[in-house]
Amino acid sequence: MLRMLPISTFIVPRRSLASCVRAVVVRSTIGCELPDEQRLNRYPASAFPTLFLQLAGQSVMVEPWRPEMVCPEGGVLLSGIQQGPTASVNPGPAHFMMVLFFPDALHRLTGIDMNGLAGQFLPIDALLGAEWRELAAGMLAAASDEARVALLEEFLEPRWQAVRQGGPFDGAAGDWVRRLGAQAAAAGIGRSARMAERRIREWAGQPLRRLRRAYRAEQSFLAARDEALKGKISLGDVAQRGGYSDQAHMSREAREISGLSPTEILRRGLEDETYWIYRIWN
Repeated sequence: MLRMLPISTFIVPRRSLASCVRAVVVRSTIGCELPDEQRLNRYPASAFPTLFLQLAGQSVMVEPWRPEMVCPEGGVLLSGIQQGPTASVNPGPAHFMMVLFFPDALHRLTGIDMNGLAGQFLPIDALLGAEWRELAAGMLAAASDEARVALLEEFLEPRWQAVRQGGPFDGAAGDWVRRLGAQAAAAGIGRSARMAERRIREWAGQPLRRLRRAYRAEQSFLAARDEALKGKISLGDVAQRGGYSDQAHMSREAREISGLSPTEILRRGLEDETYWIYRIWN
């Protein structure tokens, strides 16, 4: 029997990994009847490098247009931060999982320069060692999404405990931008501000000021969406609480990140299946 709606799930990692993994996101359209135009997956700009597992079907990058960028069933990719909105399409029924890492955490775990990975979508064979490839193979073969998340957490737990750096913000995912800035400043004691900024680019793939803007936009979107769902929203108030100079300022940044105005983001997140990530994000 066909089900009416796809499955879109936002999974928060265990607390001990809260400063390592931002979220695990699962999408499945298997068993659904969707028109072709609703098989797109539209994503905002993202500060989070992502481990992508194609569990069934395939994904093709369409924005930016890269028809050669196809992830087949059983494919595993690692993507860097994305500075603008992107979109993929699933030509048929599909099931995939995305593990979104805090960039500095993935840098510590793997040694990968996040600046060099920015904007890329690469097979993990080109980037990660044997134990990571074994993890991916185990997750692909697991019987359920719950089992995949359990494998991931058991793999990451000891490795993250071994490389994480203690500090006042280390356990708080919501403070990750502040934490990153504080750690870069501490590591750069006696050195120039330019050296600290270079370190942040290596850890996070972009300047600290852009990370702060992205974090502010994310928090403002969540506040606006929650208010819209309650039937009462003032975008002007959201902009003021978010620290924008005015509503037009917030709208400009929203367009840079998503390609849409705040009003359109809220509407499409609720009504357009291709914007499913906006609906479930927390």
